Amino acid sequence: MTTNWAAFRAAEPDLAATAEARFAQHTHHVLATLRKDGSPRTSGIEVRFHEGELWLGMMTGSLKARDLQRDPRFALQANPGEGTSLGGGDVRISGRALEVEDGPLKAAYMKEVEPPEPFHLFRTELTDVTRTFVEDETYLVVQLWEPGKPVRTIKRT
Repeated sequence: MTTNWAAFRAAEPDLAATAEARFAQHTHHVLATLRKDGSPRTSGIEVRFHEGELWLGMMTGSLKARDLQRDPRFALQANPGEGTSLGGGDVRISGRALEVEDGPLKAAYMKEVEPPEPFHLFRTELTDVTRTFVEDETYLVVQLWEPGKPVRTIKRT
């Protein structure tokens, strides 16, 4: 089961706001895709939350774009920043990235973002969002959300 960012935000507004804020702290993040042989590839990427969607834009013909065209599964991790504080926790998003061809959606994105052209644009469908952080310098807290389920919180010492 998958859902878009707007549906996630409606279901879990606090976790969605935390995730958006975490991604806003830095420009570049880490995207994991699958190569032809099924092995993982990690690449830097800029992401946008716009019009209720999480968007992935990338250069035409890039390896990560080709990976997603072949197999839409992805994992995205917010830039952890400097040091070990993780600035509000580690946020990871997994799902499927669906390419948006020329049309009204891509035109609206281009008007807002003004990316260098040509480029690939992918709209995401989420399968899970995870936030991991340290609470009271004692507990490792993991918040896990999946479509159709409430956030599950696990605390470890």
